Amino acid sequence: MTTTTGIQTIIYPVKDVDRAKALFSALLEVEPYADEPYYVGYKAAGQDVGLNPNGHAQGLTGPVPYWHVSDIRGRLAALVEAGAEVLQDVRDVGNGRLIAAVKDPDGNLVGLLEDPS
Repeated sequence: MTTTTGIQTIIYPVKDVDRAKALFSALLEVEPYADEPYYVGYKAAGQDVGLNPNGHAQGLTGPVPYWHVSDIRGRLAALVEAGAEVLQDVRDVGNGRLIAAVKDPDGNLVGLLEDPS
């Protein structure tokens, strides 16, 4: 059985990571837990908020809410069958964490995230 624990992660594609980092540090009132050239991550109010300086080049046009699921490949297949277009196929972003992203028929971005068991 596939399950979801809801939207716990949102990732923003950014063009200027330093400016975005200043803005989100001011908004969230915390320093990033991850601060790499390819990703900046914050944990605040039970949410994981990420800044992706490569997001625009990966086809992301705005913030992507990530649904945490137990079977990312199964959910991705179900979304495609229901009419979604794959923007990012399943990929490992480190330590076994898998992500994928689709665009629904209205152009909305939907992300999927599966953490290792």
